[in-house]
Amino acid sequence: MEDAANLAHIVAWGGFAIGLAIGFVGNKTDFCTMGAVSDVVNMGDWGRMRMWLLAIGIAIIGANSLELLGYVDLDRSLYRTPNFTWLSYLVGGFLFGTGMTLASGCGTKTLIRIGNGNLKSIVVFLVLGLAAYMTLRGVLGVLRVAVLEPFTIRFPDGQALPSLLGRATGIDRETLQIVLAGLLGAALILFALSRKDFWTQDHLLGGVAIGLSVVAGWLITGYVGYGENPETLEMVNFGTNSQGPESVTNVVPFAYTLELLMFWTDASRRVTFAIAVVIGIVLGSFVQSLLAGRFRLEGFRTAEDTGNHLVGGVLMGFGGVVALGCTFGQGITGVSTLALGSIMTFFSIVAGAALTMKYQYWRIMRDGGA
Repeated sequence: MEDAANLAHIVAWGGFAIGLAIGFVGNKTDFCTMGAVSDVVNMGDWGRMRMWLLAIGIAIIGANSLELLGYVDLDRSLYRTPNFTWLSYLVGGFLFGTGMTLASGCGTKTLIRIGNGNLKSIVVFLVLGLAAYMTLRGVLGVLRVAVLEPFTIRFPDGQALPSLLGRATGIDRETLQIVLAGLLGAALILFALSRKDFWTQDHLLGGVAIGLSVVAGWLITGYVGYGENPETLEMVNFGTNSQGPESVTNVVPFAYTLELLMFWTDASRRVTFAIAVVIGIVLGSFVQSLLAGRFRLEGFRTAEDTGNHLVGGVLMGFGGVVALGCTFGQGITGVSTLALGSIMTFFSIVAGAALTMKYQYWRIMRDGGA
């Protein structure tokens, strides 16, 4: 039991270190997936989008290299589940994209903004966490289970692209994994680095650091924290909420963090990898904001601003749980496993964000011309 507890502690501290790095670098480089979509839609600027894609490319190559070398079994992660809940990915991703636009950022950006002193983001954190918990175990969970999850296709070998293509073509899965991870990862990295001005900006640091943080998460939970449960004698991943390998995601961990704070005296509650990442991101961002002189308190400007952030928090909490992740959890961590559902969710999130931005711009133009 002592060895199991030690492994769980090591994994949690590893998550905290990863969170510190993400918070510090994310704040310094202005890493923001909502901002990346906004820059492309409103200004045609691909700088932050290239940073996001660079992180994805690095995560894909890193995660699949770890699996091919035997350090982590990504099939045990929630992303490669045989149940392909296609409607949940589409609806959840779209709602999350809409929500993060209304709330001025995704879950990760919310934590970074808290570290900067943004009081609005504290409200978003609380609302998002509550909505996520309600979708996991509360009244919104009824909607998730009864309306969305019945639309499921089951893939016996899981939904990873190498498995799906291997079953269709008869080609060895490992060969397909090497080819797909190499080609897709390299294509994203080369696209991100194809502009010379990208090399001279903080975007390069942000993309590399964020991508490697996801790879580090898989290594810590999938290899360092993998061991035998002394009670069941089964091999499990200690220090994670799912008891499987995990990496960085920021929707459900908000709910877990609130649950821990509310049931702190319950001896069965522990700081897990996911919760430690949340805490680390806030602290890392706070340290960077102090060093850069960027820390300042900021509140809501108008009632409409308040309403947008409240609605955005609810949509992100519900959509993120339904889609099994966010711009970070599905858009980087999930896509790194080459799961079909993660790729679908990525595009759904971008579509939801882009259409919401288009609507907001239309409203501005309409009201300005009135």
